[in-house]
Amino acid sequence: MDSSGASAPIYLITHEFYPRRGGIATFTEEMANASARMGYEVEVWAQSAPSADDKAWPFRVRRLPLKGTHGLLCQFQLVRQLIADRRRLRYATVYLPEPGPILAMMLLQFIPTFRPKHIILTFHGSEILKFHRNFINRWLTRRLIRHATRVSTLTRYTRNLLCQHFPEARGKILLTPGALRSDFAVVAPKLVTDKPRLVVLTVGRLHPRKGQLETLRALQGLAPEFRRRVEYWLVGSHHRHAYEALLREEAAQSDLVVRFLGDVPDHELGTIYDQADIFAMTSVHQEQSVEGFGLVYLEASGRGLPIVGHAIGGVREAVVNGVTGLLVPPHRPAQLTAAFEKLITDAALRKRLGDAGQVWAQRHRWEGAVESLFTPPRNNQPAPANAPALTA
Repeated sequence: MDSSGASAPIYLITHEFYPRRGGIATFTEEMANASARMGYEVEVWAQSAPSADDKAWPFRVRRLPLKGTHGLLCQFQLVRQLIADRRRLRYATVYLPEPGPILAMMLLQFIPTFRPKHIILTFHGSEILKFHRNFINRWLTRRLIRHATRVSTLTRYTRNLLCQHFPEARGKILLTPGALRSDFAVVAPKLVTDKPRLVVLTVGRLHPRKGQLETLRALQGLAPEFRRRVEYWLVGSHHRHAYEALLREEAAQSDLVVRFLGDVPDHELGTIYDQADIFAMTSVHQEQSVEGFGLVYLEASGRGLPIVGHAIGGVREAVVNGVTGLLVPPHRPAQLTAAFEKLITDAALRKRLGDAGQVWAQRHRWEGAVESLFTPPRNNQPAPANAPALTA
């Protein structure tokens, strides 16, 4: 990992890359973008996709002949690709920013002739619990972490979760906080005005863990005079047909105005954010699935929206309670309804939280995460990059 980035190419290998959407896909694309801007030679190996869907990136993209799932067939296909290119990878930095390629590397670590010069791993949250649950995967993960040059997480919550389940990460773990997308339009502070209806917005796949049902029920719990003052807009495609059907059924039985906007392209989201007044994503933990961070909270803050969410996992590091939004404990519907009522009735509070959120959302740059991962540290000892605190 030379500081210039010129003599040690970086191969970023991922199953989560454009045109796929979501926090991990955004993270991988932005890390590659920032690495290229800083002068590193970057090549992204990603899942197959129609060539028409690709962009004009400042780095090379190699589409692999695989769908990019976590299934065994897909893992073996990726293993074959990595073995075939082992000579290119031997003296390079191989960066695995998500669980798909990490699973493949678990199998490859036993082949003596396949050992990249540097292996860097990023963990996001849920995969830590899934890898730890199974004895074989737990053993393979520990072995891979011991071989890794560096390991990173986006939040202190995920860092602590990783060290709790895989103490081998201690001493080589770094924080690489998420930031706004490089194409994200920074706007002027939001103008808060009296409107006949306020729009509460959720952006995220329609999935039980994202908590759309909790938000819908909390809004239904408002007193009639407040319920008449709001609309609930949901952006996102269904992950489970039954969950979307449940949401639509609940909405149909209420006098609350609910709009399902479907999967809105990123370049059109700005218009949706501008029409909204409150952003809500009340994620909940489910079995082995946790909310490690949530880049969408930063995007909403960046557009000047006050946030309502649950005080769980990495959400508490994406939203500052009482400063950029209101966080309540999960499974407390009365408290969640009260948080919405507080914002609906207090325009000054909405303005204050939204303005503070815009400052908060811009505190990190992707280049900082790249520098932490790929620049040799002093004395060869990485130091955790703690995020600055924003206080009231």
